[in-house]
Amino acid sequence: MNKQTTLSKILSFFLTKIIVGIAVVAGAVALTEWAGRLLLEMTQLNDDAKNVIIAISDAAIALLSYIFLFRVYEKRQIKELSSSTFSKNAMIGFAAGLILQSIFILVIYIAGDYFIININSLSFLLPAFSTAFTAGFVAEILIRGIFFRLIEETLGTEIALLILILLFGLLHLNATGATTLSVFTTAIQAGLLLSAAYVFTRSLWITIFLHFAWDFAEPGIFGAINPGNTISQSLLTSKITGSAYLTGGQMGPQNSIQALIFCSITGLLFLWLAKRKKTFIKPYWRK
Repeated sequence: MNKQTTLSKILSFFLTKIIVGIAVVAGAVALTEWAGRLLLEMTQLNDDAKNVIIAISDAAIALLSYIFLFRVYEKRQIKELSSSTFSKNAMIGFAAGLILQSIFILVIYIAGDYFIININSLSFLLPAFSTAFTAGFVAEILIRGIFFRLIEETLGTEIALLILILLFGLLHLNATGATTLSVFTTAIQAGLLLSAAYVFTRSLWITIFLHFAWDFAEPGIFGAINPGNTISQSLLTSKITGSAYLTGGQMGPQNSIQALIFCSITGLLFLWLAKRKKTFIKPYWRK
């Protein structure tokens, strides 16, 4: 009886859930990608078509493995991925990501530092779509769905937000080309903005599609640098010059001063709305 009780406590501990969740979802995605590429190598499809199929497969298996695991593990409905909230939150998330990236570029354009050299065919969007689609689904399920959610349920919303902000800041301190500005913007975007959107809606759809639109628009549409998404094609072939404060330098527009300002405002707005909606979670010692 004691052994069973101890095992039950270990399995229900939030850190154990995080480790199991990340291992299962990441493992399922890695296996799917490996098997998928092995099978697709036998076909006559071009690289863009293969990458789109892999991206959709990775996203699907990330969703399915997460839903199945935590439905069994936590014995609950997976409301954060409810089909009834998909349309609304997916559209809000995609619009938010696209609008924010457009604002960053608009500021650079107004400053006279963004130049469009050529407009390419829509097929040039495929590489960005593939990488951004995978990143949006897989990263958000791992980060917001597992890591943030389970920390928040135990330690509360405020502490979970602080942990993610500090974690992303620390992880990017030694990134190639990192600056004080880029570290702060990354911490705000990945730690505050996306987490705040989840806290407000309690839906992973909004963070998945915000992340997807973000990674899709910056390199895929505007032809700008995205440090986590290196592609060779974009809808707009562009040239960006000028101060690194406005352009983000070698870290891209998402690490500019306007990105820090607008993402901070948007993140704080989501938190204010969440407070009004009373979706903050108290730490376990205050429940």
